[in-house]
Formats: sequence, structure tokens, C-alpha cells
Amino acid sequence: MSTTATILNLRSHGAERLHGAVASDLAALRVALAHLPADQAGIRIRGVASLTPFLGSHGAIGAIAAGSLGASSRPVRAVLFDKTAGINWALAWHQDRTICVKQRYEVQGLGPWTIKQGLQHVAPPFELLSRMVTLRIHLDDVPATNAPLLIAPGSHRHGRVSVDAIDGVVRECGTYTCLADAGDVWAYSTLILHSSEAATMPVRRRVLQLDFAAEELPGGLEWLGV
Repeated sequence: MSTTATILNLRSHGAERLHGAVASDLAALRVALAHLPADQAGIRIRGVASLTPFLGSHGAIGAIAAGSLGASSRPVRAVLFDKTAGINWALAWHQDRTICVKQRYEVQGLGPWTIKQGLQHVAPPFELLSRMVTLRIHLDDVPATNAPLLIAPGSHRHGRVSVDAIDGVVRECGTYTCLADAGDVWAYSTLILHSSEAATMPVRRRVLQLDFAAEELPGGLEWLGV
């Protein structure tokens, strides 16, 4: 059953809507990302200097992560999703299970490895993912007709959910529709089960998604960062 009525919180449900958290910075964030191509569904971001003031523990975005992870939290991956009438996709239920690192080193307990848009990704132990937070910064309004993210509240507490168990966990946890206004931030446990349908009335829907962590990686691995 899909709902938007319940007010979620990050600690109990694994997700929380922060109304207007970056509303005053919205114009600057749009300008910072305006140079990126608009014809790709998801663009992995690295080295955009104009984003830096927002991402530190005292910045408008970084402070949200620091409130959950502590002052040592930092952004470790960024993706801009840009859904339009011409690029309008659906996403099946899944967990985000990989991190992005600077260079590949074989480390026990990490793997498999993949390359996405030329960047090294690896699946770390689930315990590490459970200590991360993902923020979705909404640059445009996301009404019910424009492909809001769907989540299964509390599903992050189920650990690694196998593909054949996903439907059962979603039924158990229920489905929540994450509507948003431009300037809102949704904070999630990185492990929460989530999906998205194609927009029924597509209007441009840009979302800057940032993963935050507060610990170093083992075996000489280094976060790629943002």
C-alpha cells in the first residue's frame, strides 16, 4: 500500500523529509550544475568546485549528514538524476550496494568490482553501508505525477535483501511515496529499499543524490569523493 500521510523520521523509518532545507541555496545549486549535459539519466559528479561550500560539515547540505554521522562525515559519491519527457525511466526495487573508490585494490570482504561511467565501484560489507546516509537534494518539484521515489520504510533494518525476497520485504514494510518541493532534501539510510516509476506527466525533475560516510576504508582503499 502506497502512502504519503505518515511523517517519517530517519532513525525509525530510515527516511526523513527536510522541508525547504536548501531553498535559500536553490539558485546557486542549479547554477553549479548547469554545465552538466542534460541528455543523460544519471551523471556521476566529481570535482565541481562550486558545490564544495555546500558539502562540508558546516554547509547547508553537509550539515544534514553531520547531524546523523558526526562532524567527520563527508560526501563520498554524487550523482545527478535528470528526468525529462525525453528521458523518462522506471527503476525496480533494489538496495544501493556499491561505493566509489579512487583505485582498485583487492581487499578481503569487498567485491565484486564494477566500472560505472569510468569509475571504480565495489560492494563493501553491509555493516559499512549501514553506517552511511544518502541525501537527495531536489532542484525541481516532484508531485505524484513526476516519478517520486518510492521507499519501503524500515527495510534498511533487514540487512542484505536477496532479489527473491525483495517483494516480501516491501509488502511487510509498505510503500511510501516521497513527494518533494524544490529546495527539499530527503535523507535516507543508504540501504533502504527504493524504486521509481516512469513519470505519468513528465516535467523536468533534477535530483542531486549524495552519499555520505564518516569512516576510512580498509586495505588502502580511498573514497573517490565529490
